[in-house]
Amino acid sequence: MNTDERSDEDLAAAAAREDSDGPACQALLARYQQRVWAVCFRLLGNHEDAQDAAQDVLVQMFMQRTKFGGRSKYSTWVYGIAVRTGLMLRRGRSRRKRREEAAAGDKPTAALPTADSRLVLMELLETLGEQDRAMLVMKFAEGYSYEELAAAFEMSVSACKMRVSRARQKLSEQHS
Repeated sequence: MNTDERSDEDLAAAAAREDSDGPACQALLARYQQRVWAVCFRLLGNHEDAQDAAQDVLVQMFMQRTKFGGRSKYSTWVYGIAVRTGLMLRRGRSRRKRREEAAAGDKPTAALPTADSRLVLMELLETLGEQDRAMLVMKFAEGYSYEELAAAFEMSVSACKMRVSRARQKLSEQHS
């Protein structure tokens, strides 16, 4: 059976046994390259940052290929890495931006809402905490189930549902 026909989980097991970047590992990286970039872009909202984060995620997928334990779907494991990497990059970017603004003596200005609903949504998402933003993106833009989100964020399903509900409520209140 060639690598295109194998499940992610089968490829992950084969990649863990490979000494280097063998065919199974290469197949997984190729399968997830675009998907990882899309998640990173939705989290970061910037092409360059998304590219940097996606590259970091692919390196982690390779370096940690023996750590996938099969307790969840392989895609959930990968997206967990993508979310953690994206959030870490966002935190660093936010701290850097605050330091630059403080050094320049500038006060951040509020962005004016635009007619484009996607821009308005991106602005609203920016008001959420990093983890809440990531959960909403993965739930509604990527179509993840609550069980998959719970595994990716290492929390219970009920806690995950509560976080998503509260984040949606906060967005609703800000939009009205």
